[in-house]
Amino acid sequence: MKWEGKGVSRTKAGRRLKTAALLSALFLAAGAMAGCGEKEDADTKVVLTTGFAKDEIFRIESISCTLPEIMVYLTNTQNQYESVYGAEIWEVDMKGMTLEQNIKDTALARIAQIKSMNLLAEQYGVELSEQEKERASEAAGVYYGSLNEKERELMGVTPEIIEGLYMEYGLANKVYNFIIRDINPEISDDEARTIKVQHVLIKTYALNGAGEKIGYTESAKAAAYAQAKEILDLARDGETDFEQLVERYSEDSKGTYSFGKGDMEPALEEAAFNLGTGEISGIVETKSGYHIIKCISTFDRAETDANKVKIVEQRKKEVFGQEYDTFVKSLTRNLNEEAWGEVAFIHDPQVKTADFFDVYGEYFAEDS
Repeated sequence: MKWEGKGVSRTKAGRRLKTAALLSALFLAAGAMAGCGEKEDADTKVVLTTGFAKDEIFRIESISCTLPEIMVYLTNTQNQYESVYGAEIWEVDMKGMTLEQNIKDTALARIAQIKSMNLLAEQYGVELSEQEKERASEAAGVYYGSLNEKERELMGVTPEIIEGLYMEYGLANKVYNFIIRDINPEISDDEARTIKVQHVLIKTYALNGAGEKIGYTESAKAAAYAQAKEILDLARDGETDFEQLVERYSEDSKGTYSFGKGDMEPALEEAAFNLGTGEISGIVETKSGYHIIKCISTFDRAETDANKVKIVEQRKKEVFGQEYDTFVKSLTRNLNEEAWGEVAFIHDPQVKTADFFDVYGEYFAEDS
């Protein structure tokens, strides 16, 4: 959680992008796979070889990924981003790496992890039921039926390929649920306690032309601190409403926050959690600047209950991550570097498909 930022409107396209992110979070929680720009573990066996079948991008033990499969993931993710941010989003420079390359690597990581989880399912004897297979087949029919001829041609997909992807996605989800099936800890109110505060932020940094934070000079920081001290005096004199001080002086686009333990920088969190309702902190320094905090509520029941769910889910991901990380260290992965280097976005006005992950969610939401 951050102390500053701007909101994004919840358009249909935005919800679509959020759906994909939620679906992928399950599989990305344990870390990216080989060949995706991540530092390899010392025990990981990554082999770059020749002798791949036509359109084969990689192999992990006995399971392969083909070009049409990766294009489904890549094209849907591309169009989800474009529907929210526009095609010009790909021109953004991410410190030497284009966003297109970043999305490409992320798509490879996601599908590689799902295929690895299918191998893990074999180890545990986890299989899809006949009903689940039927759902995957129905989902594939719906998604494939939504594609126009140009989309089918440029992605190179068939109904069988789409059905196979949904089968793998469903099995990955099922083995995740199998591994974390006994994780349901009792979370106390104190552990999950969420408080609500208002704050004034006086920044101690500026942004350069590349959008990077540049810390203030010592003299500029001293001036910022002096301003924070004046605001603190106003807050404590009882004559000025704190909310007015937030609106007038704060350099954060958001004035009110609800958060639990572990969500904020330690110094700020400690100061906030030690306040009683209505109390005002001293000047608290973080990487963002100087904060003056007022506690609005020392216990938010709705937010605390929601935080309990969040904590349980995090623990489930940690348990799965440990199991998954141990398993993938034993796998040999073969990447077709030449073929992967030629994979690129499809830039065609007729290719707009973005519903692959939405369709999965409609048919398998109850299993997620």
